[in-house]
Amino acid sequence: RREGGVNAPAPAPAGAPAEAPATAGAAAGHAPGQDEAADHVPAHRAARAPAFTVSPRVLFAAAATGYDRAPGDPVARPLRVYTADPTASRFDGAVAKLPVPYEPLAPGPVGRAFAVDATDARLSTDAHRVVYRRADLDAPAVLLGDGHAPTAGDPRFHQQMVYAVAQTVYATFRRALGRQVTWGFDEGAGDTRDGGRRLVLRPFGSGERNAYYDKRTGAVHFGYFEAPPEAGGDTVAGSWVFTCLSHDVVAHEVTHALLDGLRAHFSMPTGPDVLALHEGFADLVALFQRFSYPDVVKAGVARCGGDLLRAQLLTDLARQFGEATGAGRALRSAVHDAEQDRPRPYDPDAEPHALGAVLVSAVFEAFATVFRRKTARFVRLATGGSGILPPGDMSPDLQEVLAGEATQLAKQFLDVCVRAVDFCPPVDVTLGEYLRAVITADSELWPSDKWGYREAWARAFRRRGLVPAGVSSLDEAELRWRPPPRDLPLIPELAFAALQFRGDPARPAGPRELERQARALGRYVTRPEHCALFGLMPADPEREVDPPCVESVRTARRAGPEGQVVFDLVAEVTQRRTLALADGRRFDFVGGATVILGPEGRVRYIILKRVDNEARGDTQRGFVARGGGRLWEEEHGRLRPARQLFRMLHGA
Repeated sequence: RREGGVNAPAPAPAGAPAEAPATAGAAAGHAPGQDEAADHVPAHRAARAPAFTVSPRVLFAAAATGYDRAPGDPVARPLRVYTADPTASRFDGAVAKLPVPYEPLAPGPVGRAFAVDATDARLSTDAHRVVYRRADLDAPAVLLGDGHAPTAGDPRFHQQMVYAVAQTVYATFRRALGRQVTWGFDEGAGDTRDGGRRLVLRPFGSGERNAYYDKRTGAVHFGYFEAPPEAGGDTVAGSWVFTCLSHDVVAHEVTHALLDGLRAHFSMPTGPDVLALHEGFADLVALFQRFSYPDVVKAGVARCGGDLLRAQLLTDLARQFGEATGAGRALRSAVHDAEQDRPRPYDPDAEPHALGAVLVSAVFEAFATVFRRKTARFVRLATGGSGILPPGDMSPDLQEVLAGEATQLAKQFLDVCVRAVDFCPPVDVTLGEYLRAVITADSELWPSDKWGYREAWARAFRRRGLVPAGVSSLDEAELRWRPPPRDLPLIPELAFAALQFRGDPARPAGPRELERQARALGRYVTRPEHCALFGLMPADPEREVDPPCVESVRTARRAGPEGQVVFDLVAEVTQRRTLALADGRRFDFVGGATVILGPEGRVRYIILKRVDNEARGDTQRGFVARGGGRLWEEEHGRLRPARQLFRMLHGA
């Protein structure tokens, strides 16, 4: 069966009794009449499975409380940060004042989305905790000084650094997605004071050569360690290396947490591409965030003569960390000289970081291609029409123009990279499907494509063998997800006229309204005539087929470049089956659909991963049985994703 883009709605709420309608009329959303809820089923019907359930994650959106500016609030809070790490040169823009979106802060700092914990996990014991003085960024002297001075010797600057970068990345996602952003870590984890759900940032989170997101604790742990004798570059052997002072590391790890909130099953290692997307996507966010610093971009553009594929200052990631671990170079790079003519091809047997690097190089090639197209006219003007820059330094005016174009273009690429996640299937994503999601998301807001952005994406992916399954060509029309194969009835309960918001469609409704929306979707997708269309199958406890589950229901308001405003409702519906390896060990196999509805309640896209796709089940079975098995843990004869998956990956 072909898996691809179609449209439709989703299942029921977390912890509430799931519905088990006996008729299509009840499933369609009519009064349930004599149908009992799942937790009130008579004994003689106890084996009957509910029609659907609702994940607790649906209600997490009610706690997504990013700060909304009040009248009289400043737009931003300037805070000094390292644009790369402590070893970068000030002539390369090593320190910048970052305009962090304003919110009132408690000491820590603690805001609406993040709480910084200054406990030193390396020095603390069960009997004695070492906690550094908390950074109070609302103190008058600190406000007047644009925060604490950048230095590795002041723990308050470490706290400021992680907060400033994390809050800026969070704001980027909020802008691109057109809504508040929801965390996906486990219920009760993170910082829950005042009924909120904050991601905890621990700048002294371990003594490891590592930094990682842990969804069980709702925290990002940044390690620090002593540089070994083999440390290279500007890192001195024996000096302390703090991963929390690397701009790239902070942005990368916070992105893992944000992506986990958007797609919980993307941390389920069902195939080689899933974690590769997690790693590559996090690198892309860190990479394009760097282009927001004008001095860094101007220095990079000047040094490479306008050829971004040679702009090491802009393309290297986590240089100090890579040098301090003995690699002698940056941890990763968006460009490798040897790959210019023959890029590294897609290899399903590569480890997640290496495979993610293929994605990063493809996206950056597309970025550099569009940059050349958009700046060629300025180079021609500066060279009297030849288009060939003379030897020597680039003129300051041309530097300024090219840097400005690079910054604006990076913002556009970053936005579409993030927005595309809404157009990905809910589980078992491939890099080719991510390309389809990008093409669809971009064409939704940018129908005209004057500079050939989407063509550049398609060509860069094709050069690396990243071709989506089930498409006959990489033509834009072929790559876009298709609407449903037939017109489906509207869902009036999910039309924007029937939805409740907190004053703005971008702000989530309260728990009761979110539950109502999830149940309306659940009833719709589990109608007998709709179930297969959404990649689902009837629940069957005897065959260990769970009821479909509504994972999320989120509204979005996005503005396009031509003044248009697009309203969408984005939802995920998943379903689990149990499969077994040849040795009898069992594991979860998950399918379902991402459902995108328009403001009138019409299903616009159904992006499928069928739960009854036996070929996909065999593929996952083979992946788990081979090298992918190290990403799973056995518990009572059942395989589950490793508890600290990102710690294991980043420590490898």
